[in-house]
Amino acid sequence: MEHTIALVTGAAGGIGAAVARALGERGVIVAAVDKDAGRLDETVQKLTADGLAAEAFPADVTDRAAVRALVDEVERRLGPVEHLVNAAGVLRQGPVADFTDEDWHATFAVNVTGVFQVSRAVAARMASRGRGAMVTVASNAASTPRADMAAYAASKAAAAMFTKSLGLEVSAHGIRSNVVAPGSTDTPMLRSMWHDDTGPRATIEGRPEAFRVGIPLGRIAEPRDIADAVVFLLSDRAAHITLHELTVDGGATLGV
Repeated sequence: MEHTIALVTGAAGGIGAAVARALGERGVIVAAVDKDAGRLDETVQKLTADGLAAEAFPADVTDRAAVRALVDEVERRLGPVEHLVNAAGVLRQGPVADFTDEDWHATFAVNVTGVFQVSRAVAARMASRGRGAMVTVASNAASTPRADMAAYAASKAAAAMFTKSLGLEVSAHGIRSNVVAPGSTDTPMLRSMWHDDTGPRATIEGRPEAFRVGIPLGRIAEPRDIADAVVFLLSDRAAHITLHELTVDGGATLGV
């Protein structure tokens, strides 16, 4: 993977930032993408201060024109993109009866349309060169119903199936396309779901009233746990793996 180019969305923080760092530590040149230009610059400055190769590319992944311009600029400045990680995502919570149209559309705009726009633009470049690997960071909620998370779960299910279907289409060009489905991971997104200091314990132990069984391994994932799975699927060690969904949730969905 050394000296190859990776485009990572959602790179300003959380899992996306961890993926950018894990790739950089393997000698990959990272095009770090996020809508939040300020936080993105801070993240890239930390990476480069540690001697890793990364550049910031602020962009809105839901905007077709912006995405096409983004990919053009990345390839012009850095070189051909050989790895893509769709890690940008948003979480809007609430029961369906009270969920607003705005929150629904915002959820799908980033979690689904963003994956579509970026993947389509990058896959076309990869296909012309006959090589590449893509990973979409989805969620274990894509296959396990969660109360107050219907929009998020539905969007992640859509993103996962899109990624696999795209993988089928581009497999003839030697491109692999896989999904990593994290469970509860110590990120700002997870912390936004906690209302007091009992949040971490409840996450690990489960909440029967919400039909959540907890985490059998007894710990909340670190972003690096997810990043390591992403890097594996991008690497040559996964050369014969495509259309696959790797769940990294400490057993929270009981392997289903």
